[in-house]
Amino acid sequence: MTRYADIPKPIRSGIVVVDPDTGAPQRVIVLQFNPDTLERSVAPQSAGDGADAGGGGTGSGDRNEALRLKGPAQETWKFTAEIDATDQFEIAAPDGIHPQLATLEMLVQPTTAQLRAASRLSQKGAIEISPIEMPLTLFTWGSKRVMPVRLTELSVNESAFDVNLNPIRASLSVGLKILTVSDLPAGHRGADLYLAHLAQKERLAAAARGGSTGGLGLAGTNAFTGRG
Repeated sequence: MTRYADIPKPIRSGIVVVDPDTGAPQRVIVLQFNPDTLERSVAPQSAGDGADAGGGGTGSGDRNEALRLKGPAQETWKFTAEIDATDQFEIAAPDGIHPQLATLEMLVQPTTAQLRAASRLSQKGAIEISPIEMPLTLFTWGSKRVMPVRLTELSVNESAFDVNLNPIRASLSVGLKILTVSDLPAGHRGADLYLAHLAQKERLAAAARGGSTGGLGLAGTNAFTGRG
């Protein structure tokens, strides 16, 4: 009997396309390999950003707004994903990894039906045609990170091909923007999912062990009152 039978199977990260009205998953994209690294950027929406309020300082905004936020922070994720058909010999791949690549590319492409419908409206003399709305996309990285996103970058480096020139190995550079309540209309399912994601952050922050002022080399409270 193998000694490795009890090793838990790793959870895969992935992308889920859901119906924004019903919440039903329309497509689940499981990444073949979890990325080795994640690059995350979190930028606050500060209310005080703007011109110098004067007073001889070097500030760049209204001093009365320095500690205020206009809304949720803008967060972006970047990672590199690998797709390799040669690592899945048990799965038939007559088209190589074309289907996997096409699935990801369709996250930023309208369908032919949507484009034809827009073309028919244009031919009928429609003055204004609304931009095509894409399905709601979620990125999942374990159960504690499920968030609505928009794909902002998809760079594909195909590095191996079969005899029919179908790609069989590729490296993908993926960029995502987390969609917040500032990006989505009130009542949208994505806005509710973002609030659930933010609430999860709050729970994790509450579980963190607090430090002490002594660990910072500070004694008493005078250091925080501005009094000597």
